[in-house]
Amino acid sequence: MSKVEEFEELRSLLFSIAYRILGSVGEAEDAVQEAWLRFDASPTRPDNTKAFLSTTVTRISIDVLRLARVRREAYVGPWFPEPLLTDPYQDPARSAELADSVSMAALLLLERLSPLERAVFVLREVFGFGYDEVAPAVGRSEAACRQLAVRARQHMRDGRPRFEAERKERDELAARFFDALREGDMAGLQDLLAADVSMVGDGGGKTPQLARAVAGAVNVARLLAAIVPLMERIDVTFETREVNGQPGAVFRDHDGRVLTVLVLDVLDGRVQGVRSVTNPDKLAHLGPVADAWAVHQQLRQARRAH
Repeated sequence: MSKVEEFEELRSLLFSIAYRILGSVGEAEDAVQEAWLRFDASPTRPDNTKAFLSTTVTRISIDVLRLARVRREAYVGPWFPEPLLTDPYQDPARSAELADSVSMAALLLLERLSPLERAVFVLREVFGFGYDEVAPAVGRSEAACRQLAVRARQHMRDGRPRFEAERKERDELAARFFDALREGDMAGLQDLLAADVSMVGDGGGKTPQLARAVAGAVNVARLLAAIVPLMERIDVTFETREVNGQPGAVFRDHDGRVLTVLVLDVLDGRVQGVRSVTNPDKLAHLGPVADAWAVHQQLRQARRAH
């Protein structure tokens, strides 16, 4: 098998590791590309290509994350991971861990960990690497990695919701939510929202966004029921999609360009959170990006005309 074939066989795994460490599609793709360049430049073939490439992409991702954390301190407004519509790596033996670890909620919890804790958690808990594989990947002893894993697991457990929805129940509730959204049905939306639901947007200061989180079922339902019918008047449409393994939707302008991505947190029989990502830098991997400011102006005009 050639180097290219070996690498391509592992590409999806490498991307999935890097994305969970970085929370960025673009940075994860760059990390995978850098891993390939180092693999291709190596004068000898490693005994274990998977171990070599996993270690390489992990170390690259840790370095990138350390720099990214500095930039994120100056980020305007709430920071969310870049939305991922399809996780390229599938492993039936670890499907539950893979699906759970890529959710927006899980990725935001991972943000609380140090870069080393995050890398250890991703390799050990998500992908099932042995400590003998994790240790060289993060440059620490096996004993140190076990301690890092214990701390990471504790942080993740502390931040987890007490109740999680079954997939079938979650998908049925999400379908009802998006039906009510299309109809501008405020009462229907309110019935599906948790009393303390919050709606938060990530525009990165580059698009119109909520000045602050909208809290409470009545307020969130009122906002959603008002804005979506206005969007329809200017030919903004949405398609339901699974986003980061959770129910979501991709909104597009009249030319089919991506305007925003919406993601739901469904827990304990209700929608507990609504997140939107409008920062164009975080949507470019999904296709051409809409001019959010122009759409905002059209919405204002539609509101006045109404």
